[in-house]
Amino acid sequence: MPWTGSTDDSLLRRAQAGDREAQNALFARYAPALRRWASGRLPHWARDVADTPDLVQDTLLQTFRKLNGFEPRGEGALQEYLRQAVMNRIRDEVRRANRQPRRETMDSGAPDPGLSPLERAIGTEAVERYEAALARLRDDERELVIGRVELGMTYQELADACGKPSVDAARMAVGRALVRLAKEMRGSAGSR
Repeated sequence: MPWTGSTDDSLLRRAQAGDREAQNALFARYAPALRRWASGRLPHWARDVADTPDLVQDTLLQTFRKLNGFEPRGEGALQEYLRQAVMNRIRDEVRRANRQPRRETMDSGAPDPGLSPLERAIGTEAVERYEAALARLRDDERELVIGRVELGMTYQELADACGKPSVDAARMAVGRALVRLAKEMRGSAGSR
């Protein structure tokens, strides 16, 4: 294949020029890590017929159609741009789901091994402890933490989405989930 060994920059330039093979190579390079990273971040009640891999694929396809407007600013810029596009799509799905009846079942998944902006800010080890502690929470606790911390949902949105009777009930449930998360993170830090 002509793109074997190509750098992201050269693939990006070719993809921006309309080269389908370069777009396919970028897709193949970034899709698996983005699927792993996004897995479990879309709460079960926000899912419809499409699951997380479909959401990632659709987001990448849409984003690659608009690559002409992207200007890379440093190493890893494309990965961060694509990850942000996926996170924006997850937020859109959550907002859309808040206007519809809730769904059931939540997928679990492996954490993304690549460095995210969060990992660079607080350190890979802290993010690994966070992800491991998050995985040990009950499904309802995990959804509350992800909804509030990662998706920035309001307590009203969380009350509606998670079937809590009031904003205060959602706030207290989030508080309990965060306390449990902190305990889990301290427990995993002590076992090192």
